[in-house]
Amino acid sequence: MGRKYVAHCPGRKSVSERQVEHEERLMQNSLTRGVDTLSANQTIRDGQTLVSEGQIFELGFFSPGRSKDRFLGIWYKATPEIVVWVANRNQPNITDSQGILTISRNGTLVLSRGERIIWSSSLSSVASSPVMRLLQTGNLVLVDKTNGTSDNYIWQSFDYPCDTRLPGMQMVDNLGDGQDKYLQSWRNSDDPSVGDFTYRIKYRGGVVEMVVYNGKIKICRSGPWTGHYFSNVPLIPTLPFKPILVINKDRISVSDAFNSSLITRITLDKSGSLHRYIMNESKNGWNLAYTAPRDSCDNYAQCGPNGICRISKIPVCECLKGFTPRSQQAWDLQDWSGGCIRTRPLNCQNGDGFVKVGANFPDMSQSQLNTSMSLNECQSQCSKSCSCTAYATLFISDGVSGCLMWFGDLIDIREPPGADSNINIYIHLPVSELGKSIP
Repeated sequence: MGRKYVAHCPGRKSVSERQVEHEERLMQNSLTRGVDTLSANQTIRDGQTLVSEGQIFELGFFSPGRSKDRFLGIWYKATPEIVVWVANRNQPNITDSQGILTISRNGTLVLSRGERIIWSSSLSSVASSPVMRLLQTGNLVLVDKTNGTSDNYIWQSFDYPCDTRLPGMQMVDNLGDGQDKYLQSWRNSDDPSVGDFTYRIKYRGGVVEMVVYNGKIKICRSGPWTGHYFSNVPLIPTLPFKPILVINKDRISVSDAFNSSLITRITLDKSGSLHRYIMNESKNGWNLAYTAPRDSCDNYAQCGPNGICRISKIPVCECLKGFTPRSQQAWDLQDWSGGCIRTRPLNCQNGDGFVKVGANFPDMSQSQLNTSMSLNECQSQCSKSCSCTAYATLFISDGVSGCLMWFGDLIDIREPPGADSNINIYIHLPVSELGKSIP
């Protein structure tokens, strides 16, 4: 049936007509379901969504798990339970369907309920004609249409990661005054607020590695960058996962190249574990490619200082050659946290040597890298220092390698996985220990 209007004097509109016009204006300014772009005169209301080109990602309002709170987020359209980004993760404050996303006049995104602003994006520059778009990478971006280019973002969600790393998203260790970019776990499956765990890229003295922290405590790490990949990270030869590492004077970044034919993600879960997932061929579910930690030997410092973890052995921990348990009683109880100490001190003048051990590189916090030394020069330099406990060659890029030396205790050593079976370190020992076998 058509609408019925009350008779009125010419030139004046009835309350019903004004209400109809208001509703029509709202419909014109509201989002058409399924588009990937929001203009300044449009809004996204609860129940409306943006959908990226290729129908991979969707943006809208959702409630995680059993929560009644409403959040603005991005998820996979085919698997909406997999949320990759949340705008107001630490500011829920919406428990009904009255949340609205708009673009302000100066070019910021504003999430509000009634007169209350719940969340807003940062402002790097004022935009005269701002447009928001959900890209096929899963990146939510703001651009200024008057700028004439669509890839000059005035704001992007990739600069504010949550618990998921997507291809094209950079993780950054900023050595200057800029912003670090890293993953932060959810509090739990019902609460996307910042949890206890972070996953970061860390740079020290020319060496780059990836580390998972619980607060400030390391719980798991990759080995260093070896020119093409991070050591101690599972390689999947059949899949084109090739990290892109960029080292500048004051900014170190790593990302995965975007490939529209391969839908993949890395997620840091609420317990601090990392998972690499790949969408299945049917595009309706996920296959787990790998998890870190893979086993107890991936736990940071599992065998304590100067201990080595061998997952194929029982027990998994033993002391490096030339070292003995700090506390044999604790060691017998499989409490390896105290680690191992030298059986005999180094001579430091002469009579010292080195033993080759197939192992991943120890923790890098007490290491030094010199890219001008050969392996023989590295050995000579380490042998002259009583505080140098080990050395190795680190491949940094094609045709470029360096001398890596460790000082102090060797921490977080494990027997390397198959992909890293050619990695060796050389342990500094007194000559009296060189001929002895490992107990």
